[in-house]
Amino acid sequence: MHLKDLKKKKPAELVQLAEELGVESASTLRKQDLLFAILKVQADNGDQIMGLGTIEVLPDGFGFLRSPESNYLAGPDDIYISPNQVRKFGLRTGDTVEGEIRGPKDGERYFSLVKLTAVNFDDPDVVRHRVNFDNLTPLYPESKLTLDPADPTVKDKSARVIDIVSPQGKGQRTLIVAPPRVGKTVMLQNMAKAITDNHPEVFLIVLLIDERPEEVTDMQRSVKGEVVSSTFDEPAQRHVQVAEMVIEKAKRLVEHKKDVVILLDSITRLGRAYNTVVPSSGKVLTGGVDANALQRPKRFFGAARNIEEGGSLSIIATALIDTGSRMDEVIFEEF
Repeated sequence: MHLKDLKKKKPAELVQLAEELGVESASTLRKQDLLFAILKVQADNGDQIMGLGTIEVLPDGFGFLRSPESNYLAGPDDIYISPNQVRKFGLRTGDTVEGEIRGPKDGERYFSLVKLTAVNFDDPDVVRHRVNFDNLTPLYPESKLTLDPADPTVKDKSARVIDIVSPQGKGQRTLIVAPPRVGKTVMLQNMAKAITDNHPEVFLIVLLIDERPEEVTDMQRSVKGEVVSSTFDEPAQRHVQVAEMVIEKAKRLVEHKKDVVILLDSITRLGRAYNTVVPSSGKVLTGGVDANALQRPKRFFGAARNIEEGGSLSIIATALIDTGSRMDEVIFEEF
């Protein structure tokens, strides 16, 4: 059984499966607890279970595989990776790890990785010889991202217009600047669909920060790539953590010579979140923005580049203007 297949199931299907396996009071459990209970029964039966996730290495040296389905939020279905495995394979935060897992023994709370089979969809031995992202050589974009919809029945031609007026390259930084409620999110959906249709080799990540939950569901149903979100009812610290995990994952994939595209909605709200989280420096800019607050969102946006050694990271982000907030104007002007 593969953990990825289980996580794709709807809650009703998981409850039905849990009841068939004899899990008690399955209907009262949260989805992550339900997954843990199902996996525990499967492990006790001696079934082989494969797990996949993105590692977050903690300061103590061990790591956990977080799941994009739960937006990299810590949960009971996370997979523990020992410090020995982290050191042996040179794993860093953001690495996508796949391998065989076992159930928790007495006194343990999490599933553990037994055998590592792939890192960033490559052979684990490749990891030892990779070059750090910061040491790679950045270049101007050289190959084009075609945004012209492959499906002729698509009526919305906004992506086609971008293709003509402002062609996008692999390794480009792009800002879509507009007031609220004018259709930026729909434009991002069209761009995401065009990228997945025209460039199947590209790894697409849609990052939604401070958006409405219904918008997240709509994006998940209309985009084939990975959709990661932190909705407006979550704290600023959570927005920052999700953004950091996504950019680290993208960097690790680029180190393996893969082309990655991040669609970010929106960089303004990400800037607000960082402004809330960073310790006060005592220097406040116009609009209440701390002098150090925008350093990390700039580092996020500046990570986009085409790499001479192979691979690229493109970031297409939306920025809000005319909101009536001076802070939003300052954040936009900084980018």
